[in-house]
Amino acid sequence: MVPGRGAVGKVPVIGAIVRKGNVVCEVIEQTDARTLQRFVNEAVSDKVSLVATDDFQGYSSLKQPHESVTHSRGEFVRGNVHTQNLDSFWSLLKRGIVGTYHKVSKSYLPLYLNEFSFRHNNRQNPDIFQAVLAGC
Repeated sequence: MVPGRGAVGKVPVIGAIVRKGNVVCEVIEQTDARTLQRFVNEAVSDKVSLVATDDFQGYSSLKQPHESVTHSRGEFVRGNVHTQNLDSFWSLLKRGIVGTYHKVSKSYLPLYLNEFSFRHNNRQNPDIFQAVLAGC
């Protein structure tokens, strides 16, 4: 499981992704250790054997088994520890917003996060249109 934080515009967001799996994300007000721990507790199963993060200090107090890569020193992968899957999702989200919607307000950002996480989580679904209709 890889949790990570980022920003869309200047609004902080956090997300977690299972390797080769689904992503969950949400808008957060702060990037402090307490907020990050709350998100990880809600998003990450107790059965996860490793939580991989970047070197942001807010992750240092995670209670789950945790390893990080030190992006600030140019380390992006160490064995199975990396954040590349979630970084890729953030990139797709940002390019999708800039390329399609151009600008997103903070009040509507959760809806865009939901849309892009749905697209990502259903990327292998050959009948994604039916899944969309079923959610209506």
